[in-house]
Amino acid sequence: MSASKLIEVTTVAEDEIVLHVPARNENEAQVLVFSDLKPDTPIDVGIGEVRTLSKPGGELLSTIATINDVHLGEIECGVIGGLDLGPILRSNEGDLPYPEVMSHAVVNEIEISNPDLVVAKGDLTSSGLEEEFDSFFKMYGSIFQDKLIAVRGNHDAKDDSTIYSTKNPPVDIPFQERVLPGVTVALIDTTLPGSSGGRFTNEQAEWLDELAHRSSEPVLVFGHHHAWDPASRVRPQTYFGINPTDSEKLVNVFSNNANLRGYFAGHTHRNRVRRFSLTAEVPWVEVAAVKDFPGSWCQYKIYEGGFLQIHRRASSKDALKWSENCRSMYGGRYVDYAFGELEDRCFSF
Repeated sequence: MSASKLIEVTTVAEDEIVLHVPARNENEAQVLVFSDLKPDTPIDVGIGEVRTLSKPGGELLSTIATINDVHLGEIECGVIGGLDLGPILRSNEGDLPYPEVMSHAVVNEIEISNPDLVVAKGDLTSSGLEEEFDSFFKMYGSIFQDKLIAVRGNHDAKDDSTIYSTKNPPVDIPFQERVLPGVTVALIDTTLPGSSGGRFTNEQAEWLDELAHRSSEPVLVFGHHHAWDPASRVRPQTYFGINPTDSEKLVNVFSNNANLRGYFAGHTHRNRVRRFSLTAEVPWVEVAAVKDFPGSWCQYKIYEGGFLQIHRRASSKDALKWSENCRSMYGGRYVDYAFGELEDRCFSF
């Protein structure tokens, strides 16, 4: 196997490239960082040239960090109902549970990056239990405080709604907004309690349309569930993301408002970007999970002339040890699915 096959380009920014060398045999995973680079420049990183992202015009105005699929309280990784692909992975007895290992690493990395806002896009917990929510807010809320906004995912959506309203911040609000320099952030609750699929309500559509009309800045929209592609030849009402009817509603709001500049979800545990014909170059994004491979969080840089999504991989020693172990999940098929292509992870828009 060639050296290039042993190295993964994890992150490309306008001024940085990060490579990961996967664990092999008895060797631990390694992280190689190239920093202080020039934008839109091919850089020889030892396995060939990698081009840095173009820097949008103007000044850097603000930054956002996002997380999703944290699953605090989970004890088994690699389980899909009805399928037996294996292996099922667990933390070793006496070790810190793997969702906490991954979250500690992510919290530390986000704190160092010093964002203006941290958006938690759902599946904060494994089962929506009170103690799982408490763990999440102790871990993330105690560090980021008023910078943190959060919303439910399907794993969080228990019938006992009193759990959500007692949290700080609450996570069952249909829609939330934050205004930052250069951008307005919209966060919508797409959960349908008791279902793995999601929804986008008429109330949310009216609110998002009104927000787009009154906002003087571009709007980035975040939620847990991804949208169904309106160009799809199949229309499953049991769709794993936002159901087709509600997805069309969401896409139509975007098509009618040019300053809605992107939709960013979690839920699927993979890095993927799609673009729909009705919304031209608007990215419809899914970001992989915090809790397993590759241990993702995302950084958004808001420039006067545009935006960057920069994927980050949790890279503490313990986080890499766990996420490398997760390469074996689903019969070894998980890596390609979850990691995605470089352009799914890092891009300008």
